[in-house]
Amino acid sequence: MILLIGDIQGCDQALGQLLAHAAFSPSRDRLVVLGDLVNRGPGSLAVLRRLQALGDAASCLLGNHDLHLLAAAHGLRAPTRGDTLQDVLNAADRDALLDWLRHRDLARLDSGWLCVHAGVLPTWTLQQTLALAAEVHSALRGPDLHGFLAAMYGNQPAQWHDDLTGSERSRVIVNALTRLRFCSAEGVMDFKTKEGAGGAPADFMPWFDVPGRATASQPMAFGHWSTLGLVNRPDLLALDTGCVWGGCLSAARVDGGRREILQVPCTQAQAPGG
Repeated sequence: MILLIGDIQGCDQALGQLLAHAAFSPSRDRLVVLGDLVNRGPGSLAVLRRLQALGDAASCLLGNHDLHLLAAAHGLRAPTRGDTLQDVLNAADRDALLDWLRHRDLARLDSGWLCVHAGVLPTWTLQQTLALAAEVHSALRGPDLHGFLAAMYGNQPAQWHDDLTGSERSRVIVNALTRLRFCSAEGVMDFKTKEGAGGAPADFMPWFDVPGRATASQPMAFGHWSTLGLVNRPDLLALDTGCVWGGCLSAARVDGGRREILQVPCTQAQAPGG
């Protein structure tokens, strides 16, 4: 069994219930977690320990909250209202957990699905998406993690160009893969709007609806967009159903040509706006 799981965000009880509901066995089955393992929910430390302990049975992507944890651990981001990361930062096994986290991927092709946390830009092919993610993987796992994280934040450039270099290049890659919701037909990204698909700003649209998207024929799975809700199309799975905001934790079983959506309610939900 292969399960693609949406944003957990520190809701360890819901994760445990979902795995029990699916009768998940690490000796037989695999997980692909679509990023945002931590933050907002009360059990970020427990989530990291659970997923790390699964070893090769769990492939976890990095989301924007996971990168925020790495930046906070390096003293580069101050805690924000609603952050629930202190248990990780104070843990005796903090260093091992953070080292494990920095070795997670930003994009992964698994069982025929291109898995990312947020989205891909319309001109990126499957091969280019994986290659660009690999560039960031090298930086995250390299000797200057602090320097990479220090230059990671910002909304500019808002559009991809093949000749981008240095921190601008990596920033666009990270922003697309971990923060993207809406973009223009030309691939200009919007980072202000967090509403559902119907709330697109003028001249913008959900990234997956851009006409001529290079990955249109590639099945894709992503999280990040709780206001979008569950999307279950033949070639598109959106699995962030707002567990931490009182919704469900959602997963899709995608192996063997079978498609099944599994959901459990979250009992650790944080109040909206927290």
